[in-house]
Amino acid sequence: MDASVHGDEIRVGGDARQRFHDARGYGRPTAGNEIRLDPLEAAHLLYRGDLDTVDGMDFPAFLASQAAGFGATFLVYLDLRDRGFYLSPAREGWVDDPEGADLVVYPRGKGPGDGEVAYRVRVVGERTDISVETFEETVLAIVDEEGDLTYLEISAVEPEGATEVTVEEPVSGALLDDRVVVWDPPAVLHERAFYGKPLEGRAADYDALHLSLVEAAYLAARGVLELPDGRGVEALVDHGRAVEGDRFDRRLRAYTVLRDRHAVPKTGFKFGADFRVYREVTSADDPGHPEPLVRVVPADTAFSPRDLALDVRLAHGVRKRMVFALDAANEDTIRWRAVSRLTP
Repeated sequence: MDASVHGDEIRVGGDARQRFHDARGYGRPTAGNEIRLDPLEAAHLLYRGDLDTVDGMDFPAFLASQAAGFGATFLVYLDLRDRGFYLSPAREGWVDDPEGADLVVYPRGKGPGDGEVAYRVRVVGERTDISVETFEETVLAIVDEEGDLTYLEISAVEPEGATEVTVEEPVSGALLDDRVVVWDPPAVLHERAFYGKPLEGRAADYDALHLSLVEAAYLAARGVLELPDGRGVEALVDHGRAVEGDRFDRRLRAYTVLRDRHAVPKTGFKFGADFRVYREVTSADDPGHPEPLVRVVPADTAFSPRDLALDVRLAHGVRKRMVFALDAANEDTIRWRAVSRLTP
């Protein structure tokens, strides 16, 4: 069976509608038994031997005639078809909402006419930066230089916690380099609310608690912590900016949202993140397992696929979920996006 090129689509007649569209979800019907195919669909039918030629071109010649980027998208299309999915190119006339995707994948056993979508897929090469401005609910199919595929699922999340502890007793702290030390802290501050880390040692004569600068600024903003000479949150924020620049403001905004939603963020340094986050802490001695790792990034950040895959792989390796807090400082808003590995 042969096909022909008509503008940006391929036409094939004969019994194409029954063989390709009705039975396997390829293309869109036109008149009679003729169907329209996207070049991806035509390439797959050529690859399978279901089509002999397209305007005289066999599969290698047809593949070579396509624009840059076609090869990577074809590899993803081929892989998903091999996994048993019906799918459509995301283009006008094929799907209702083509924006933001390259492929629309239907649930197993479903096709284009069933009104259900399993995944909206964007295809990127390993050297193509990914803007977090496009981090909507979609699947990234990353194609590396050897043609191997990594699927990452992006989903919107709203972090919540269940740690509702009020620290009512004001405390005084001393600013030391990039932390604040509270001497003789009330037990509730660390043991129940899980702020800071106790100063430890075998021969300690003092009871002290290290607070990070974001913890200290948050507590100062709520009137719980004061520095000597009556200095408060403004002094701590100024010092935080002097220590780490704009990153301090971003981290403080994310920390504030998490604490206000009764989650407990702690440093995520050991995991290469800004925070590890506990949903519910009943005791500092046994805080449980932190659920997400959080990285706070400006809303105009662009990730390389390699770095994004590394973050997700690391989180998965320690049984955690990777969450990005996308901070739009000019709007004072944060969008929360979880990114996880997916096996379709």
